[in-house]
Amino acid sequence: MSSPADPLNAATQRLIDDVEALSDEDWAAPSTLPGWSRGHVIAHLTLNAEGLAGAVLGVLAGEPRPMYASDTGRDDAIAELAASHRAPIWRRFEVASARLDEAFSALAEAPAEVAESLIDRTPGSQRRFAAGATPGMRLREIEIHHVDLGVGYGPADWPTPFVRELLGHGCSRPSLGVDALLVASDIAWQHQLGTGGPTVTGPAHGLAWWLTGRSPYEGIELSVEGGELPTIGAL
Repeated sequence: MSSPADPLNAATQRLIDDVEALSDEDWAAPSTLPGWSRGHVIAHLTLNAEGLAGAVLGVLAGEPRPMYASDTGRDDAIAELAASHRAPIWRRFEVASARLDEAFSALAEAPAEVAESLIDRTPGSQRRFAAGATPGMRLREIEIHHVDLGVGYGPADWPTPFVRELLGHGCSRPSLGVDALLVASDIAWQHQLGTGGPTVTGPAHGLAWWLTGRSPYEGIELSVEGGELPTIGAL
């Protein structure tokens, strides 16, 4: 990792510190994600790093390539890797993270038009994203899945700049289909989703967590006026 001041590198190091403190039994225990152990979460983050690194390096080389060969292949690869022993998974995570860091550093130094190049999630997929968006994508993967590990790191531990970024990202999801006014109780922020609907108030990190579509997080309370808290799909 290059600089501890970089948000992604700092977030990755926090995750590394918590994972390395786990016993083998803790590693194999369930995460907060249905059907996934903590090993599954790390396997996913490993393959995500490999996919992003390959796609970004492809853009830099002028040889575009998708992030994953297929969604089914991605899911199968996560299950297969998660079934491995802890040591090789963790080593692969470290190697993939370092390679991704190098890819992002090279991307930052590339001409601006390179960052605008589009990457396909899978071949022919409608899910495409700009190469320049990949560092933010990876930061969301690390911060959200760190919470999913269930190791004591929660949304309240997220840095405020990341919370603001996640709020903006969550509110921009085209598939939300929700009408609600969101009001942060601890920072100057509010946003209208759709038109009308209830007013949902709570700490910024709590609203950001709700926007991920995950189950309620213990200790986070959102107040709702004028209706019920809308249900949204998982990020």
